[in-house]
Amino acid sequence: MDLQAWSDCLKVLADPTRVRLLALVEREELTVAELATITHLAQPRVSTHLAKLREAALVVDRRSGVSAYYRFNDALEPAEAALWRTLRDGANDPLLRQDAERLPTVLAARASDQNWADSVAGDMERHYSPGRTWEALARSALPLVEPLDVLDIASGDGLMAEMLAPHSRRYLCIDASSKVIAAARERLSKYAHVELREGDMHAIQCADAAFDLVLLMHALTYAEKPAKALAEAARALRPGGRLLATCLAKHEHQAAVEPYGHLNLGFTEKELRKLAEKAGLEVRVCEVVAKEKRPPHFEVISLIAIKPGAAVTERKRG
Repeated sequence: MDLQAWSDCLKVLADPTRVRLLALVEREELTVAELATITHLAQPRVSTHLAKLREAALVVDRRSGVSAYYRFNDALEPAEAALWRTLRDGANDPLLRQDAERLPTVLAARASDQNWADSVAGDMERHYSPGRTWEALARSALPLVEPLDVLDIASGDGLMAEMLAPHSRRYLCIDASSKVIAAARERLSKYAHVELREGDMHAIQCADAAFDLVLLMHALTYAEKPAKALAEAARALRPGGRLLATCLAKHEHQAAVEPYGHLNLGFTEKELRKLAEKAGLEVRVCEVVAKEKRPPHFEVISLIAIKPGAAVTERKRG
């Protein structure tokens, strides 16, 4: 942020009413009417302050019917987020405590007017409901997966492996980071059939045609030579085996991804398809499957490809 941007941000946060509103929408997505009820301020005044917060990109809003719901912008620059946390955590004001105490009453009133599903329709994935998490949904569906020999390339600290391991015969994790592999080993210690290796995705130490499923979950983002990485993945697949890869769609936000060590700016669907076909795979699906709601609205492409040849349908557990 330059000096002018810092000055503008500080001016917005210098108003105590805007701090109250920001503290509330960080806790819960709220309408103008709900914020006015909690703060005992007139709705026009609340609207004016929300406009200032939205102009400064400190809040975002969404429409649901005739209502606009405001929430804290989770995609603030790190420096802005740190400034807000310092202000929030350092504030000790009776109005802030009073607002927090009134919030549950307003939410209860909302719930009595409409059920939870209706209140979050169109934005349901962002809202908590007891027991309804993406992890729970995924783990519930995984028993439908047939037992497979799985190669997980750039496996990270083993989150995907932890979910798939109970439904696999053999699971090999490969990652370039010794620290990440150590964390994965701790996470996956209870699974005797999971093997973890530090290794290079461009030169995987495994036999040809050894796996039914190869995963490249955002691995290509860190590939110096994506074509070579995909060729290695294809080599490891048995005939009839499947490859699942996800990656960012082509973008122009280099500054946003530099802190994460990305080596490229994503791929177009056409580029990813050509890479898979060059590796000798038959592409079944190659499309954008998700778009982030927070700026800069990164898109994620999913690739599913098959290695030509007859699949071996039955293998005994080794």
